[in-house]
Amino acid sequence: MITIDKDTCIGCEKCIPACPFGALEMVEGKAEVNQNCTFCGACVEICPVDAITKPKLHLESEDLSHFKGVGIFVEQKNGVIQPISYELGELGRRLAEQSGGEKLYAFVLGNSMKEELDNLKRYPVDEIIYVEHPELEKFNPDLYADVLAGCLKKYSLNIFLAGASTIGRSFIPKVAAKVGTGLTADCTDLEVEQEERHLIQTRPAFGGNLMAVIKTARHRPQMATVRHKVFPMAEPSQEKSAKIVPISFPLEKLHLKQKVLEVVEEVEGMIQIEEADIIVTGGRGIGKPENFEELEELARLLGGAVGATRATVDAEWIGYHHQVGQTGKTVTPKLYIAIGASGAVQHLAGMKTSKTIVAVNKDPDAPIFNVAHYAIVGDAMTFVREMVSQLKKSAE
Repeated sequence: MITIDKDTCIGCEKCIPACPFGALEMVEGKAEVNQNCTFCGACVEICPVDAITKPKLHLESEDLSHFKGVGIFVEQKNGVIQPISYELGELGRRLAEQSGGEKLYAFVLGNSMKEELDNLKRYPVDEIIYVEHPELEKFNPDLYADVLAGCLKKYSLNIFLAGASTIGRSFIPKVAAKVGTGLTADCTDLEVEQEERHLIQTRPAFGGNLMAVIKTARHRPQMATVRHKVFPMAEPSQEKSAKIVPISFPLEKLHLKQKVLEVVEEVEGMIQIEEADIIVTGGRGIGKPENFEELEELARLLGGAVGATRATVDAEWIGYHHQVGQTGKTVTPKLYIAIGASGAVQHLAGMKTSKTIVAVNKDPDAPIFNVAHYAIVGDAMTFVREMVSQLKKSAE
């Protein structure tokens, strides 16, 4: 955090308006930093007596050879390890081998997870670092960030990976800031540059129109979040070879800004879009919100899930958890059916890696057709109703 030398501070208050986040306030005539600080350093430059200092990132050594191993964050929900964690296990093992056969560590935060951890031992990880506490049973961004950052400071890792899920996106950037390193989000490819052991991180940029290649040359761990379903899941073995290493953490000493009071599960009859092999997505071209009911019927008959474009979500035709795109969820199903979706750049960024894309739109110049494997020019709902009719006949 930004620090202020109270003996040097002259109380001029020049730093107060300089902070764009309202992170400074005057207490007994001296400037003081509050929890809004983002380490931007604006106050450091404006201070006339150099009373304010920004801490240097703690990994500035040119010699990075002592940083060893690959770590993955094992995401759990209600005590159940999520599928993306097993994808990270397979990817992490590959990167560990590319790094010269280094260890692969799995970091788990939770409570009463003995059965799940016993199962995790069958996957290709060397050590399972487990922090168990009742407060960790439910996800809390601040709490998870403090605990995971504390764990990473105990291990001098070369690489650390997490899923680009709702959970991962909400707290992994906090972890990167706390350990003083960078973070590349939403990676679709990762390789180790073997000579220097730099992690070559590839991710879509500019709405998926370019692929950016990034590396963190001077700081460790090299951190990245990985898109779901881009990499294959690890295969379990019969042997339980991984070692479980329990770690205690003084949670009572943490000063948290938020507390989880209750977790309300949204009741859904459909498959979650992140896990679905088939997705039927509706855009503004379906005409009206009631038509999503017909898309839901088509998705149910196909054994899939319902997706939506940002425009339909913003118009409150359907809930946000259905949104596919750069500001929604990234999906890679076997079959993606876009109904009345024009193909905005941010939407294409979230679904263009689908194995097979079928697009239906009355506009022959719709951008969605540029990525579609099968393009149907016509009325969106007429197509849906005919599909539903044919599927019902075949089921009789």
